[in-house]
This record gives sequence, C-alpha cells and structure tokens, in this order.
Amino acid sequence: MTVQLGDKMPSGSFGIMTDSGPGELSTDELYSGKKVVLISVPGAFTPTCSKNHLPGFIDQADALAAKGVDTIACMAVNDVFVMHAWGKDRGVGDKVIMLADGNGDYARALGLELDATGSGMGMRGQRFALIVDDGVATHVAVEAAGQFEVSKAEAILENL
Repeated sequence: MTVQLGDKMPSGSFGIMTDSGPGELSTDELYSGKKVVLISVPGAFTPTCSKNHLPGFIDQADALAAKGVDTIACMAVNDVFVMHAWGKDRGVGDKVIMLADGNGDYARALGLELDATGSGMGMRGQRFALIVDDGVATHVAVEAAGQFEVSKAEAILENL
C-alpha cells in the first residue's frame, strides 16, 4: 500500500557515509522530533535528478529551514558509495543527507517502488517528495511517470 497523508512512516534504515566509512541511519534517528523533507529520485547521476531535483533542494535549503524544516534527505536505490559520490559531485555539503536505499527496501515499504527494468535500471524508487513531521507524513507528492512538478523544491515550499 502506498504511503498516504497522515500515515506513520514505516520503520527502516538507510546507508549513509560517515567520517569513518559506510554507516547506517535509522528512520527513528531521521524522523523523531523533526520536520523532514524526504525526496526520492530514480537514480543518482541521472539527468533530471542531477540537473533539477537535488539541486533545487540544495538551492532552497535556507528557505525550507526558514519554514521549519530540520532535515532535507535524498533517497535513491543506489549504494552508499554512489550516494556519497553523487552528493560530493552536486555539492550538497551539510544541506542534504544522502540516503542509500541499496536494495529498495524503504521504497518498497512506502509502496513507491518503480520497475525500471525496461530501461536497464532494475527496481528503483519513484520520484517523490514527502513532508514528514515527527514520523507522520503530512504531505505526499508522487510524480506521474516522466514528470517533474509536484516533488520539486518550489512545490514543497508552497506546501509547508
């Protein structure tokens, strides 16, 4: 079942890069007591994700913080090394936490997996943005196939 407005976010964990190498971040650590914008992209280094989606959230990080967002997190069904390299390439710094959903477990738990096998990309996560307040989804914006409108930073700012 797809995550809906008002749903408690599923439990899980993500791969993250730490100063000492690959680590893990639980959903409790990510969401507890915070307002989080969780974005998902079909793949690191892919065109729309790299040129528009992630950069929009980097550029709007201060505006999002001014509206009460504690954390911006970007998730993709990629490994922690790819997500770390992509974050460095895009200059995320401390503005966005790069989350590796390596096996797609969290995308599947949200009901937002994407079958991209026809494009040679395997199972991925759909393009979306969620506003999560203390572990509860308060805004759910899932893109239609091939679209980039409802999950971009400007659209999320309008919904805060």
